[in-house]
Amino acid sequence: MNSGAASFDELDRKIITALMANARTSFAEIGSSVGLSATAVKRRVDRLRETGVITGFTATVKPAALGWRTEAYVEVYCEGAAPPRRLAEVVRNHPEITAAMTVTGGADALLHVRARDVEHFEEVLERIRVEPFIRKTISVMVLSHLIPDSPEAGATQAVPPQDTGSTIDAANVR
Repeated sequence: MNSGAASFDELDRKIITALMANARTSFAEIGSSVGLSATAVKRRVDRLRETGVITGFTATVKPAALGWRTEAYVEVYCEGAAPPRRLAEVVRNHPEITAAMTVTGGADALLHVRARDVEHFEEVLERIRVEPFIRKTISVMVLSHLIPDSPEAGATQAVPPQDTGSTIDAANVR
């Protein structure tokens, strides 16, 4: 994979736009809309994948359909300077965390958490808080998505955790 800046032209942009709108669009349909043959579109998509411009194809699923009915953003404040790789290790252990990033400002990190319900969210929050370098968290619950078609309104988890009363097995959720 090429780690440098990707170079692509206007046709590539149109192809990418079509795939972002619907990744299941056929090469023939895309070719018809951009003025190329299906084979030419496929060659371009293959090149865009090889160079890392296109990183994958996915399905967007309504989280509630999978049992994720509660959503929140959690600011994480650490004692001292917690290295990003240590934070990454922690968030990987919580399948309910669907996105995590280090941020500027007062907080050290911002987590996007999905859970079955408020009780499950509270349990996730407590598991996060027991990490020795986490000083405090501030949570903001999502009430509704003002842009329902945004990626944030979709799900990245394949299967919601089963309500077995035990801890979640990350290998079965991701």
